Amino acid sequence: MHSLSQRLLLSVAVPLALFFGFMTLVLDTGFRTLSEHSLHELLDSQIIALIAAAEREPHKGYVAPLKALDSRFATPRSGLYAQIRSARHEWRSPSTAGADVSFGPMLAQGERQFSYTMAGHRRLAIESRGVAFADDPAGAGPVTFSVAVSLTPYEEQLWEFRRRMVLWFSALMLLLLATLAVLLRAVLAPVRRLEREIHEVEEGRSEVLGGGYPRELSGVARHLNALLIGERKRVARYRDTLGNLAHSLKTPLAVMRSALSGAPEAPGTIGPEIDRMSDIIEHQLKRAAASGGALLGQAPVAVAPVAADLRAALLKVYRDKDLSLELAVQPESQFVGDRADLMEMLGNLLENACKWCHQRVRLTVTVDPSAAVQENMTVTVEDDGPGISAENRARVLERGVRTDETVPGHGLGLAMVRETVDLYGGSLAVDTSPLGGARFEVRLPGRV
Repeated sequence: MHSLSQRLLLSVAVPLALFFGFMTLVLDTGFRTLSEHSLHELLDSQIIALIAAAEREPHKGYVAPLKALDSRFATPRSGLYAQIRSARHEWRSPSTAGADVSFGPMLAQGERQFSYTMAGHRRLAIESRGVAFADDPAGAGPVTFSVAVSLTPYEEQLWEFRRRMVLWFSALMLLLLATLAVLLRAVLAPVRRLEREIHEVEEGRSEVLGGGYPRELSGVARHLNALLIGERKRVARYRDTLGNLAHSLKTPLAVMRSALSGAPEAPGTIGPEIDRMSDIIEHQLKRAAASGGALLGQAPVAVAPVAADLRAALLKVYRDKDLSLELAVQPESQFVGDRADLMEMLGNLLENACKWCHQRVRLTVTVDPSAAVQENMTVTVEDDGPGISAENRARVLERGVRTDETVPGHGLGLAMVRETVDLYGGSLAVDTSPLGGARFEVRLPGRV
């Protein structure tokens, strides 16, 4: 998970879920305890009323007039049941009709019992008391009074309470998370702004980061701007120093060549070494003209005008070849880097293709915004020449390597392209073109 907002929301959602789960358990336990207490109070009041209403019938046991009891005792299967038992007699309320209720064993005098049982698919709570009447002339012994109540209404009430509690707690948690998400969006807005401005600097839309950041981020933005400016100055200083060094060496070399031109051993020994040094200096002068890699905040360069200028120049250089140089550049495509670097890369690739082709060279430039930033622009140069064999494709990118020594050149152009591509974090691949010759595919940072 790469988003700070998502991490914060998740880190808050887990404790909230645990808290509400714990609160649900506590409230559920409290509600069940309260329900059980109410159930005991109901059974106590009903059994006291049953004992108070009990009357002895001659030659029988004790019975309870229904008019003195709860009306539910008179309704079959109402959920409230009563029983009066003695050693010789048993009375049950009419509500037990059709309900197979087992009230348990008889109890001794003063004994009390509370239990649960099943009557069909219903769960019942039963309370029983053993009572002995002092005015019992028959001496029938203790009488067991029992009252049973169905737990279905209580269980339905409990599940309804649980359902509502979970619903309300879930809604409350979602509301809290939504509120937190809104607050996080407001709090992290400067961070998103910093990310957006850094992205704009990477794409060359801006040179530095803006101001007005909160105290916690102002130092970061200030130091990033200092780093950007310092990097540009460092590269400019490096380029100027290298250019001055290479340029200062050209004059002594020219003097040495002129002074040794009359020496008999110069052409065979010192002359080639001077030529080699001159080639190296020419190469370094070209490198000094380039910026040396992508710089943050650098303005992007339109590819189409550069390609058009190079095409016009190469058609003049190779006018004796009846050359066809095709350009297929995506409109508004831009290179995020230095113009001199783009000129160097395209120039070397196109010049190499023009040198080896028979008649046809094609340059294709496309930009894929969905690709990685450093490789979203693809530059393809193809020709219809002899091509490059598989075993030589890696060698041609090395400095000073030429596959055909009969063709003029120093073997530096493709090596320079590879070095520049590496500086920009791109990639260079060599393959076979559908035109029949070589195909060079370069991936560089770009935008539209």
